[in-house]
Amino acid sequence: MKPTSLSVGATARDAAADSRAGIALMVLTTFIFAMQDGISRHLASEYNVLMVVMIRYWFFAAFVTVIAARRAGGLRRAAATTQPFLQAFRGFLLAGEICVMVLAFVLLGLVESHAVFAAYPLLVAALSGPILGERVGWRRWVAIGVGFVGVLIILQPGMRVFSPAAVVPLISALMFALYSLLTRYAARRDSAATSFFWTGVVGAIVMTGPGLWFWEPMSLGDWGWMAALCVSGAAGHYTLIKCYELAEASAVQPFAYFQLVFASAVGLTVFGETLEPNVAIGAAIVVGAGLFTLWRERRRARRLSAPSTGR
Repeated sequence: MKPTSLSVGATARDAAADSRAGIALMVLTTFIFAMQDGISRHLASEYNVLMVVMIRYWFFAAFVTVIAARRAGGLRRAAATTQPFLQAFRGFLLAGEICVMVLAFVLLGLVESHAVFAAYPLLVAALSGPILGERVGWRRWVAIGVGFVGVLIILQPGMRVFSPAAVVPLISALMFALYSLLTRYAARRDSAATSFFWTGVVGAIVMTGPGLWFWEPMSLGDWGWMAALCVSGAAGHYTLIKCYELAEASAVQPFAYFQLVFASAVGLTVFGETLEPNVAIGAAIVVGAGLFTLWRERRRARRLSAPSTGR
């Protein structure tokens, strides 16, 4: 039986509603993560970065464990993988990336750090060829080049570009791009739930040793901020999971750039940072180039998924 036009229309409306809900959840996720970044900056300016990230990961590991235990198959199914070394390296890489990015918040502030970090989709596009074997066309290579011109504008060549502090968020973006590509690679054989479980548990294991080494007493007020950091991290990951359950990644990914807007607003209003003209111009170039690469990737995915006519 062929579907009626009424049922097709209802399906299209449902898909559109899910897409709108997914976009709303992505914007909410970026807001939560921006608040988390502000809290991270405050705590890391008072306490050792490794200790702050360790406590955050303890809560994250507990969160993913509870989520896994409530799913069908429980912890055994969530931990089951045929590529444990890849999954462990992913977890290690993300834990290191978070430490580097939080350090960037302390050294450079939220505005400049996020402006540079916004280049990570360009790095994903550039590295998708050698790591995943994907073809990167000349248009995307041009966009990647333009995006890195924007990064250089932010870093001001000849002034801060050779300063280690200026390079820190760029290293974080490179690490996160590699983590994202390895997550895609792992997804060929493992479920998202398995990758999520390994990310939290491995990160907690990796951070516990160095974090305990740099342990220092924390004031009662800052323990409150630490609790807010842990809860915001869990809440952000939960809304992100729900976002990808409702909508395609290609539809919601461009809205991830709202984190740059929200984090910059926190930096300007809470921490008294300034938005320099070169940072604003460079960030606009980076975001524009990133949106173009995401658009090209979405078009390519649609071409590959389009049914053949047989001619």
